[in-house]
This record gives sequence, structure tokens and C-alpha cells, in this order.
Amino acid sequence: MLKKSPDALVIISVVLLLFIALTWIIPAGEYAREIVDDKTIVVAGTYESVKSNPQGLGSLLTAPIKGFVGAAHIIAFVLLVGGAFSILSATGSLDAGLGSVLKYARSNPGMRHLIIPLLMVFFSLAGCTFGMSEENLVFILITIPLARSMGYDNIVGIAIPFIGAGAGFAGAVINPFTVGIAQGISELPVGSGAGYRWVVWAIFTIIAIAFVMAYVFKLEKNPEFGFKTEPDSDSDPQAMKDVPFNVARKVVLVLFAIAIGLLMYGSNFWGWYIDEISALFLALGLIAAVITRMKASETVSAFTIGAKDMLVAALIIGLSRGVLVVAEDGKIIDTVLYAMSNAVGDFPNYISVQIMFVVQGFINVFIPSGSGQAAITMPIMTPLADLLSIDRQTAVLAFQFGDGLLNLIIPTSGVTMGVLAIGKIPYNVWMKWVWKLMVIFILAAMALLAVPEFIDVWPR
Repeated sequence: MLKKSPDALVIISVVLLLFIALTWIIPAGEYAREIVDDKTIVVAGTYESVKSNPQGLGSLLTAPIKGFVGAAHIIAFVLLVGGAFSILSATGSLDAGLGSVLKYARSNPGMRHLIIPLLMVFFSLAGCTFGMSEENLVFILITIPLARSMGYDNIVGIAIPFIGAGAGFAGAVINPFTVGIAQGISELPVGSGAGYRWVVWAIFTIIAIAFVMAYVFKLEKNPEFGFKTEPDSDSDPQAMKDVPFNVARKVVLVLFAIAIGLLMYGSNFWGWYIDEISALFLALGLIAAVITRMKASETVSAFTIGAKDMLVAALIIGLSRGVLVVAEDGKIIDTVLYAMSNAVGDFPNYISVQIMFVVQGFINVFIPSGSGQAAITMPIMTPLADLLSIDRQTAVLAFQFGDGLLNLIIPTSGVTMGVLAIGKIPYNVWMKWVWKLMVIFILAAMALLAVPEFIDVWPR
């Protein structure tokens, strides 16, 4: 039986203590910086040692406060957008849309080979656009009995939303909680680089669907091949609340699609940033509430619940920024950059980006919060990319691959372990099933990271 993993806030606090200690060990140093096209660029070849400034234990108390102040814009963005999406969810539009697909699946058993790919595309888009993650814990209560009703096992029921959303999350085009934050920290337009990111999303989604369907075909040839669990009467899809897919909810889904389009266009051509994107999603949530005739009290309650759900992520972002405050005040960040650039500088760039990917994946094991990981790693990875002449968009891509793909297997992820617990799938059984998919995903990610070093895929 797996022991409970350390809380992410505890891990960040330990990291904070570690960085305080490192300011006494790592020599201080600084690079010169200059502003180019509204971006702060580290000037290669300008590193020099400076007087050390080791931090004391008092920083353990003051750094988090400074971190919250420094990350206030991002924290507000996460809380507001989280609340807005909660309103959208409370309208029942997403549930109704999915429910209509499930009804079609039950009434047309012969279409089951089409239903699973369609559902996985739906969940992948959810991971791609608004970072669906914790919602998997709810949706698998629907997809597990659906899979069993079609003659498959709980692994298929879990894979439909979890692998689907995971592929979209890793290949996200505009997930505001990961790609959006990482691009903001990297001083890139939020939502930029969408062309290549859609290609990445499509490749990851196709891989996920192909892998799950290959398993489905094996089960059809040999039902004994699947994982056996006792039927769970509580998960009977017929017993679940039926959410009518009425005109109002259809309109909300159309508006959601329009909002995503506006976000990408506005970010690329109108200079939209966190303020405008927050306003867009707030407007979407409020309009959705009006269209579906939600009461004011219900709207406020949904918003509050959504913001509350994002509170831990906000705390992690603030504490993560506090770690960087310690590193900056101790003047060790540029020394770390200097060492890392020397370590990978002799490699071709298409190899260096792989190292960045591996580092991000390793960090994700200990900090399974995408927003928190972006806050703590991108201020280092962005100037490192500059020093290595790697496009900042590629650095963001390495981050989202390391964060998103590893989320499917790391035992420190509450969502991963929660999904397996609900599906009654032991962790070792899950790893035995998913490891081949992970190898394919990682190889695809490495290839997709190398492409920008040979072909100009990012907008200028």
C-alpha cells in the first residue's frame, strides 16, 4: 500500500530552506541584462562574480510575503479564471454536452468504436484549453460504467478522460494555468505560438486514442485479457442525474468556443495579456450564468467555489516566487544559469532542449502543480534558453511536456492517485499498462522539441 505523498506546500517550504542554505554555498554572480523588443534578455559572456549575500533564516518568513507581492498579478489571474470556469461548469453545459454523447453511445452500441475516440477528443480539448485535471475525478464516475456497459474494463473507463485530458494538457495550446503562466513569465504573448501547439496537440491526441483503441481491440478478441474488478452499483450511469442539453447550454458551449478563438486572436494581434484574458473569461462566466438563468446567489457561490479550488495553486505560486526571491537576493540565480549553460552549451540545441525537458519532468515529481512549477522554473529556463539561443517558446514547450506527461504516472499527483483509487486500479497495474504509452509520448515529445531547432515554427 502506497504511503501518503508529502503535500506540495511542504515540498515548496523544504525547497525554500534548501535555497537559503545554497546562498551560503554557491558563489554569487551576475549577468548583464538589456531590453530587446520589450523582453529582458541575459547578455551572453557578461557573467562576473560579485560579493556574496547569503540569506538568513529570517528569509523563511519574509520571502513568502515578497513572493506573493511579486506574483500578485498571476495569483489574481488564477483565482479569477478559476472562479469563471466554475460558473461555466455550474451551468451544466459541459455535463450536458458529454451526457448527450453518452446517451448516443448507449442507444447505438454499434458505434462504440467511434464513441471512445470522440470522447477522448472532447477531454483532450478540455485539457488543452482550460487545463482539465481535477475534473477527471468526477467524469470517471461516468466513463467507467460506460466502458463496462460496452464490455470493457475499468482501465478503459479511466483512460477515456484521464489519458484524453492528459494528452491535451501536455500538448496544451492555451491552458491559462500552465502555458499561459509560463508564457507570461517568459514575456511572451499569452496564447502565442498556437499554430505549432495545435500540431503538437493533434499528435498527442492521436497517440492517446490509438493506444487506448489498440487495447480495446485486444479486449474484444480476448475479454480475459482485461483487468477484473467487482461491479460498482453506485457508478451506474442510469442512476446519474440527467442534465438536459437544451438550447441555452448549447449556446454556452458555442460562446466558449468563440471565447477560445478570441483569446488566441487577441493575444496575437491585439496585444492581450493577463488583464484582458481574465476579463474575457469573467465575461464568459457571467454571460453563461445569464443565458442559463442562474440565480445571482448561485453564480456567486459557483465563483467562490472555483476560486477556493484554486487557492492551493495560488499559495504554491506565491511560495514558489518566494524561493526565487531568496535566490535573487542571494545573487545565485545567474551563477546557476552560468553553470547550466556551460554544462549544456557544448551540446547541439536539439540536445539541450531534451535536457530542459528531463529537468522539468524531474522537478514535476516533487512539484506536481503546473502553475507552481512554471513559477519556480521558467524564471531560470527563460534566460537559459536565451543564453543557448533557444527560442523561448521551445522552453515553454519543454516545461509543458515535462509537467503534463509525467502527471499521468507520478505518485505525488493527487489526481493520478485519486483516479486510480476510484477505478480500483493498483498503481503497479496502472504502470504495467501505461508504460508503453509513456515511452511513445516521451519519444514524440523529444522529436517535437527538436523540430523548432531545424524549422522555424514560431511566429516572429
